[in-house]
Amino acid sequence: MADSGNMSEPDGQTHAELLQMALPVSQKVVLVIDLVESVRLMAADEAGTVARWRDFALAAQAHFIPAHRGRLVKSLGDGLMVEFEQPREAANAAHALHLAIAKGNAGLATERQFHLRAGINATHVFTDNNDIYGAGVNLAARLATLAGPGETVVSGSVRDGLTDGLDASVEDLGDCYLKHIDQPVRAYRVGAAGAAPVVVARAQYDAPLKPVIAVIPFEARGNEPEYFAVGDLIADGVIAQLIRSADLSVISRLSATRFRGRGANLSEISQGLGVNYVLSGSYWLVGSAGGGKLLVSVELANTAKNQIVWTERFDADVGDLLQSESECAWRIALACHRCLVNHEVERAKAQSSATLTAYSLKLSGIDLMHRSGRDDFERGRVLLGALTERHQRSADAYAWLAKWHVLRVIRGISPSPANDARNALDACKRALDIWPDHVLTLAVQGYALCQMMGEGDLSRDCLDRSLQLAPNEGHAWLYRSAWSSHFGSSQDSVDEALNARRLSPFDPHTYFLETVLASAYAFNREYDNAMLASAKALKLDRNHAPTLRAKLLAQFEAGRLVDAAQTVGELKRLVPGFTISSYQAMGSVNSFIRQRVVAALRSMELPE
Repeated sequence: MADSGNMSEPDGQTHAELLQMALPVSQKVVLVIDLVESVRLMAADEAGTVARWRDFALAAQAHFIPAHRGRLVKSLGDGLMVEFEQPREAANAAHALHLAIAKGNAGLATERQFHLRAGINATHVFTDNNDIYGAGVNLAARLATLAGPGETVVSGSVRDGLTDGLDASVEDLGDCYLKHIDQPVRAYRVGAAGAAPVVVARAQYDAPLKPVIAVIPFEARGNEPEYFAVGDLIADGVIAQLIRSADLSVISRLSATRFRGRGANLSEISQGLGVNYVLSGSYWLVGSAGGGKLLVSVELANTAKNQIVWTERFDADVGDLLQSESECAWRIALACHRCLVNHEVERAKAQSSATLTAYSLKLSGIDLMHRSGRDDFERGRVLLGALTERHQRSADAYAWLAKWHVLRVIRGISPSPANDARNALDACKRALDIWPDHVLTLAVQGYALCQMMGEGDLSRDCLDRSLQLAPNEGHAWLYRSAWSSHFGSSQDSVDEALNARRLSPFDPHTYFLETVLASAYAFNREYDNAMLASAKALKLDRNHAPTLRAKLLAQFEAGRLVDAAQTVGELKRLVPGFTISSYQAMGSVNSFIRQRVVAALRSMELPE
């Protein structure tokens, strides 16, 4: 059958050629203007919104568009499409329309104000008396989706017709993935970024993906002057621990100190520091002054909800707070981190993804995809997918989405390991197109190539590059351990897993670290250590198939066949239809550790 896109008419002419004969083709610059949040505005005041938009559209058609030699093609109900001859005319018209709409907001409440977003593309178009047509017209509309309120985003063909600094400031947004367009499109923002940009500068790519927390110096609940500085010591110790988390942005101590003892409420702290969470507390001396024992009361509050989400008491020695690694500060920071993540996850499970902040989508998506429950795991995919749609320039979002596909395969629940492998590598490619040296993506890409593709050399190169860029990246060391278990040295595998655990003190998925360590110990024939690590992992998540496989290998090779048979039964219960071939489909059969697992499964008479 002939390709439908190139189907010929009887006289040998294609549809495209006939269309070109029927409709004139010309080179134009297409501007598409959208009213931001038009649905919300209509729902709040339909008649008023329609009247204001009609007045604006009439003024645009009568004054602003002709002033820049444009022609209104059509009004879209909540938008405008305009054609121009030159890029500069289109950019200047967009700027004038932004100014006009902003002027009309004077005196209006924030929720009633109008804002525009604009996309511009220079392209060939097909024209009739009523409209213009073509893929380039659709691209202008897609570019508008990259613009925040008050912003204009243009294609490279428009950028080439503008002079940076003379016509306007122009910011390169990099290659952007647009809906229903297969290849990334290079986009540029004309003018300054607005208050809520859709695409941010690379240095800020991950900023909205992390909740911001402030630790306020703790207050003394006694009159002993020698202990007045203890509140600063507690806060300093907790901050020193929290900054080791890759999940949080932590306000500096000097910034938070100005709220010491002022009795400020959460709203004041939130406005003053721009934070999502506040950790605060108090302390008092227990017993005699010479005993140096403290009781510390801690609370974590969500500033958006003006809500306390966690409170707990800790005891400590004053001397401990003077240590570089205070045990009390570490316990407070660890409990705070766990509670913050759990709070976000519970919200994410109960609410629509459209109502969640970017950092909530990220934290919750990562946490849920590391849970063994199928519903939680699938919800993690939904949240990470929403994150990549909302933040199309976030390498972090694509990296975690890639890992979701890897986990689906190694858990044995993928309907098509080959498809998941392709999806994982495609997500890594998108992330590296955005940020070629993104450390987490390089680590995940190495993990995917190792676990699913059996590409030993390529996966090692990715992991080594990640560690070269960031020698203290815990995820890279963890995945390097997995690589060593498949293609390298057993002792290296153990050392790398231990290093990953040391570098990840606040990883909320400790069971995953313990699983990789259990596998490394089993590969190194340290069977007792392997069973101890797998027991720790299964205590945290008892339905994790990779942990059970590591446990099985250790039990079988240690000669504990009765225990191994019980573990096989747990695997078959957890993964119905589990066979040797389904296990081998997860990745390369040349893997050292997989070959030993297969030998154990065959000896335990698992079906081929």
